Amino acid sequence: MPAVLVALPVFNEQEHVADVLQAVQKYGSEILVVDDGSQDRTGEILRSFPNVKVVTHAENQGYGAALRSAFVYAQAQAYDVLVTIDCDGQHQPELIPTMAAELTAGIDIVSGSRYLRSFGEDSLPPEDRRRINATITQEINQRLGLSLTDAFCGFKAYRVSALAALSITETGYAMPLQVWVQAAREGLAIQEIAVPRVYLDEERSFGGSLDDAARRLAYYRTVLDREVGVQPTSSEISSSSTPATCNREKRREPCRMS
Repeated sequence: MPAVLVALPVFNEQEHVADVLQAVQKYGSEILVVDDGSQDRTGEILRSFPNVKVVTHAENQGYGAALRSAFVYAQAQAYDVLVTIDCDGQHQPELIPTMAAELTAGIDIVSGSRYLRSFGEDSLPPEDRRRINATITQEINQRLGLSLTDAFCGFKAYRVSALAALSITETGYAMPLQVWVQAAREGLAIQEIAVPRVYLDEERSFGGSLDDAARRLAYYRTVLDREVGVQPTSSEISSSSTPATCNREKRREPCRMS
């Protein structure tokens, strides 16, 4: 059996962390929390879960930095699979075994998609988030030859051996865009699986200027442009090869950059 680590990046999650960890413990025996400089009672609550491993950032560094710490830990401790799940109660811990199992021999990254298909319990996404996600997802697909439907879902499974191909420097919310570009560049096999779309707090803040939708979109595009800088343009990709097409209902074939 592969050694699976479930990692949760957290920052000031005193309202959710206990409930989420109690649920996660039902589906994962090896759990890591990266406490990204929380200033509320998160740290105190984590101490009540002695079997949960904790990496603590002395100061808040950002969502991407917390995931980078999880990547480093999973590699250093020689796990086979890393599953990442957010701690805001919007992901479904019962899907952790499914995420890990989908990481078969031919797949390097399994990514949850809230837009691959509909579930009866789906929430309506905040319009600015839906629009920005759709815009950036389309741009990624055009520029990298991928067939993603959700560029930003934090519920993922990674083959730990494949993490060595990634060099994560983006510390903020645009970190997943860096993952997609580097995964495509390195030829990693990507598969999406459908997950329910749940928004418990539609007013949840990104922090500072990123709460402004236009500035958030500009930030994402800046990171994407920077990371794609050494990549061929979408026209060069299309003229030199045929982008992979995935079955969007079952997604049993890996999505690769051709």
